[in-house]
Formats: sequence, structure tokens, C-alpha cells
Amino acid sequence: MKVLAITNQKGGVGKTTTAVNLAASLGAEGKRVLLIDMDPQGNATTGSGITKKEALPTVYQLLIGAASLVEVCIKTDFAFDILPANRELAGAEVELIELDKREFRLKAALQQNHDEYDFVLIDCPPALNMLTVNALVAADSVLIPMQCEYYALEGLSDLVETLRKVRHGLNSRLEIEGLLRTMYNGQSTLTQQVSNELETHFGNKVYRTIVPRNVRLAEAPSYGKPVIAFDKNSRGAQAYAALAREILERTPA
Repeated sequence: MKVLAITNQKGGVGKTTTAVNLAASLGAEGKRVLLIDMDPQGNATTGSGITKKEALPTVYQLLIGAASLVEVCIKTDFAFDILPANRELAGAEVELIELDKREFRLKAALQQNHDEYDFVLIDCPPALNMLTVNALVAADSVLIPMQCEYYALEGLSDLVETLRKVRHGLNSRLEIEGLLRTMYNGQSTLTQQVSNELETHFGNKVYRTIVPRNVRLAEAPSYGKPVIAFDKNSRGAQAYAALAREILERTPA
């Protein structure tokens, strides 16, 4: 089982879009996939076709020990399972502080079902809080979606420092799986400059696959579908299908 935390402390970079569409694309490749929604906004949940009323119990109950992974898990219509979230999850931040081994709650829950999945994808909130720390402790590596703009480079240096601290104190095996360029506008000179800088500094950690700006990617969540089920011929769907194949190429059998 490979556990990938999809994270970036900067918001609006395509984390949830990547989490949902990569889960569906890996599922379409025949892999057993679990998506974990660790964001109280619950966008990955609704984007996977699960209503907030269906999303009970949630990751919140899992983290505080009130429900097991099997009890929380919901099968979607898109070849992957999901651990849903809703606004309740915001309260976990406070409650976790008082619990034993608070940083390891998600990791412990996943270890009980270690053989059930090939990939576990964790959609992290756009902040460094106890929910994100739980995700980073449970993960083998991180996938970092980012836009090719100046502020993204600043945010990336902060994230790399955060990962270093987590690796030093909580999860020694944590590494960067890859950097994914999202919302890419190839006609922008700045976009190309930042993209080149990423490749210079991170080498083969930067995925070959680039996710372009695509209106179908933006429309799909309002229908409760990954883009591969909404418009499989769109550029967005093709990009995430290519990303899934690239990740499988990099993953030892």
C-alpha cells in the first residue's frame, strides 16, 4: 500500500482537484484506491458524488476513535473508496490535542487495513494543522500540486521546511514523491520561467505530466463527478490519466 499526501500550504492550487481525479484515474487503471478527505470543507467528498448527508460517520469519528475505517469508508461510483469529511472535522483539531499519540491517529487506522488498497491518497487542508500533520505522519511521500507563479515558489520553500521537520521528528521515511504543475498556461512567460526553475532545482521530482487550465476540470465537481466520468476526452481528463500512468511507472511492482 502506497500512501500519498496531496498537500500544499497555499490554497487554490488544485489539491482537491488532483486528489479526486487521480483517485479516479488510478481506479480506471485497475488499482484499489482509497481517497481520504482531511479537509473540513469536504470538497473531495462532494466532488466524488457523496452528499454531506451520506457522509456519516466521517474522518472525524475515525480520528477520535469513535468509528473504524470500515465503518467510515464509502464506495463511490468511480472505482475508488472514500473516507468522507464535513464541517465536523474542524472540531477534531481541538479534540486531538487531548488524545494520546495525536499525530499518529490516522496512521494507526490505516495500518489495520494495510492489505485492502494499492494506493491511499490524502487530500490535506491548505494549512499546517493537526489534520495535515496526521496526513504527513501516515504518508510514505507527498505529492505537491502547484501553480507556476512567483508566490508558489515562496510557499514551496516553506513546505519543504515543514517536511524536513516532520521527517526529523515524526516520520523519517517521508519524502517528496513529485511536484505537479497545475492550472498551466503555456503562453505565459512567467509560467515558463517558474516551470524551468522547478525542473532545475527538483529534477526528476517534477512530473512530466502538466495539468492545463481546463474549464471541464472546473465544471466536473458541480456534477459530483471526477472529470474522467464527466468528459473523458477533455484535456483535464487526459492529463490526470497521464499522471496516473506516470505514477505507476515510478512505483515498484
